[in-house]
Amino acid sequence: MLNYFLENDLINICSQQPRDWEEAIRFSGEVMKKKGLVTDQYIDQVISDVKEYGPYIVIVPGVAMPHSSAENSGVLGTGIGMTIMPSPVSFEDGNPEKDAKLFFMLAAKDHDTHVQNIANLSDMLMEEGIIEDLMGVASLQDYKEVVKKHEKAQALTK
Repeated sequence: MLNYFLENDLINICSQQPRDWEEAIRFSGEVMKKKGLVTDQYIDQVISDVKEYGPYIVIVPGVAMPHSSAENSGVLGTGIGMTIMPSPVSFEDGNPEKDAKLFFMLAAKDHDTHVQNIANLSDMLMEEGIIEDLMGVASLQDYKEVVKKHEKAQALTK
């Protein structure tokens, strides 16, 4: 799945640290907007959902999965965008369990694809050492090195 982000130009390695979690979600939506997968309306809905339901999008410490429902009219296509922030962003003051540096924004035109994208992303994130390796990425070259490392690991386990 790491190659997916490269091949589809859906990776954003931020040089600017967002002021807060709302701006972080906006930054993570930019790569999706550029590819014509979502509109600002979708990004606004994700922010609204987090305000209403809390930081449910932080799925494990360090990793956020911003998304809203597949029925949102701001979804124009299906995809997952990856954004890596320079430093972790806090979703809940005083709770480092709710900080995130890796943002994987999901958008899907239908519920089944949405659920499948979540499953695919979860499988990738459960791979040994991948979160730690992605946390160390500061450039596209760094990212490509992580891809190579994990492709080799996958080849050895097959």
